[in-house]
Amino acid sequence: MPPSERSGAADLSALYQDIILDHYRRPRNSGKLEHPDERILRKNPFCGDTIELQLTFDGDRVSEARFTGQGCAISQASASMMAQLVEGKSVAELERLASDFTRLVSEGKTVEDGSSLGELRAFSGVARLPNRHLCALLAWGALSEALLHHG
Repeated sequence: MPPSERSGAADLSALYQDIILDHYRRPRNSGKLEHPDERILRKNPFCGDTIELQLTFDGDRVSEARFTGQGCAISQASASMMAQLVEGKSVAELERLASDFTRLVSEGKTVEDGSSLGELRAFSGVARLPNRHLCALLAWGALSEALLHHG
């Protein structure tokens, strides 16, 4: 790889790391909803990370999303970004996003343009860390379960 490409890749990696750390330190949509339609608790049995996802729906769209939890930067930042992104989206859109994100984490690949994932593309490097896949996908498993219950 030419030096200019290595520098660009390093810059992108640093940017992605900054995004993850920012969401870990200052989580968005953190907290509890007064009357959620769905409440799902997930725990990673390998490391002890936990996520409780709470959603309210307006028809087939998520109107509000909040989460609480504890664990590593990857699990908590993933939950923060996911909870922020899901509001206003339909069940079908969320199923597609969950599939796209799972593919990103497990294979390091995005859909054609990757635009639907937004900041979540910061997790592309997790594909090289198989022992961290469950961390990144913890909140997404809770989302998938909530969507099944709601549907």
